[in-house]
Amino acid sequence: MSAHTTEALSNRALRKADAPHCDRCDAVCCRLTVVLMPEDNVPPRFTTHNEYGVAVMARDNEGWCVAIDQGRMCCSIYEQRPSICRKFPMAGPGCREVRNEYLDRRQRGIPLVMY
Repeated sequence: MSAHTTEALSNRALRKADAPHCDRCDAVCCRLTVVLMPEDNVPPRFTTHNEYGVAVMARDNEGWCVAIDQGRMCCSIYEQRPSICRKFPMAGPGCREVRNEYLDRRQRGIPLVMY
């Protein structure tokens, strides 16, 4: 096997190992603003209105979605999660962008921000 082929295979393996997966993530997407749609059936105790009067998922004092089960870092209302959460594909462009920014900020010691 050539050195070029070995390097290409090694790079592909590293990318696959580093690919975002919900089971190995810090639930960074659970810090994004989640706008609720009329068809969403989220229990009202998990919702609020932002400063513009738009219905959104509520957040705790640290910016996390209040529906997250912080012990397991997963959605406690998964079957009733908002449509925008259903459409946010794991490892999709939005996921990768938010995750990469989070990892970069974490490596540099910069605190998390709310989106």
